[in-house]
Amino acid sequence: MSDYTNKLLAEVKAKNPAEPEFHQAVEEIMGSLELVLQRHPEYRSMKILERMVEPERTIIFRVPWVDDQGEVHVNRGYRIEMNSAIGPYKGGIRFHPSVTLGILKFLAFEQVFKNSLTTLPMGGGKGGSDFNPKGRSDNEIMRFCQSFMNELFRHIGPDTDVPAGDIGVGAREIGYMFGQYKRLKNEFTGVLTGKGINWGGSLVRPEATGFGVVYFAQEMLKTKKQTFDGKTVVVSGFGNVAWGAVRKVTELGGKVVTLSGPDGYIYDPDGVKGEKIDYMLKLRSSNKDIVEDYAKEFKVKFVPGKRPWEVKCDVALPCATQNELNEENAKDLVKNGCMCVCEGANMPTTIEGFKVFTDAKILYSPGKASNAGGVATSGLEMTQNSMRLPWSSEEVDKRLHEIMIRIHDTCINTAEKYGTPGSYVNGANIAGFLKVANAMLDQGVV
Repeated sequence: MSDYTNKLLAEVKAKNPAEPEFHQAVEEIMGSLELVLQRHPEYRSMKILERMVEPERTIIFRVPWVDDQGEVHVNRGYRIEMNSAIGPYKGGIRFHPSVTLGILKFLAFEQVFKNSLTTLPMGGGKGGSDFNPKGRSDNEIMRFCQSFMNELFRHIGPDTDVPAGDIGVGAREIGYMFGQYKRLKNEFTGVLTGKGINWGGSLVRPEATGFGVVYFAQEMLKTKKQTFDGKTVVVSGFGNVAWGAVRKVTELGGKVVTLSGPDGYIYDPDGVKGEKIDYMLKLRSSNKDIVEDYAKEFKVKFVPGKRPWEVKCDVALPCATQNELNEENAKDLVKNGCMCVCEGANMPTTIEGFKVFTDAKILYSPGKASNAGGVATSGLEMTQNSMRLPWSSEEVDKRLHEIMIRIHDTCINTAEKYGTPGSYVNGANIAGFLKVANAMLDQGVV
């Protein structure tokens, strides 16, 4: 990197100590933007990058709630409103013990670029809490969600900030938060996405991120005159993203042979299909956060404490969480003949792993491009709410597919324009940056 970006990265690390994921996200973006800054000095003189790495607003608040035994608990809530240059803040809410300020800043920063790539008018944000819903009753989760919204409602709105779900936040949690928002504001608006179908939600939203990942990978494979038909696919995770990805891969003729969780991974040589895909919903709703039950149910191999990247495959879809695929895992995938890695999670590959894929010249897409299907469909839900008109699942799926093709083409064309043909990372980072940066220039120093 140049002296300018090295200095800026050092400043980011100094101002944001103990936030390694945020540092990693900023460093990865800066590596691509050297190509832009050389051609457009106005971005440097107007301090566009310096402004983009600083959230417009950081909200931190306490969330007190009472469990079923009458004991009071206190968690910490967050909302990072990162950038609103091209639209209201948009990004999920995550409930998980691992949630910290640094994790949410990394996610919000990535969200800015991802939302820009969709071409929909959405800024970037992210929120959540270190609350752990695992093992909690519905009533406990409801009381927590209501307390969380008691503070968050002051900062969100259909034209200000529109949160969605994320890890630990599904339709149930969105429903509880929406109900409390409606009670506090006395209005029914599209302030949250991921709502129930019968009260403003969009069809295809639960599976949208997984569908989008596969649509994007399908376009990647086309560049090598390949399809999913007959391909062996390794998937990590077993939640919404993995579920949607497994469904769409199977529909396109591929065979998914792994799922994973915090406890390890399963290997199913016959493929996750039919009733096995339906069983993924039972796994997710069990609140146990393990995949070993799948192995017991279908009499397949379970590998405890490991990730599935050692399994031979043609395509890898990391759909679990950040930094789940490291340098050693990347080397295993390359050695075993993997030709395409398409990220379904946010930043699941470490910087060292990314370098392995780059050196091996295999197809590799960053999550900000390939997992944008979820937020794109959230944007479609916002549109339906504004119009007061629901669309059919076929209409939503068609629009989602078109958006993912458009993102893919934008990445390819931008990478070539800036002298790095075939680099989805540079294409995604640069294209996402340019739209936001130009909007910031147009709007002055705000």
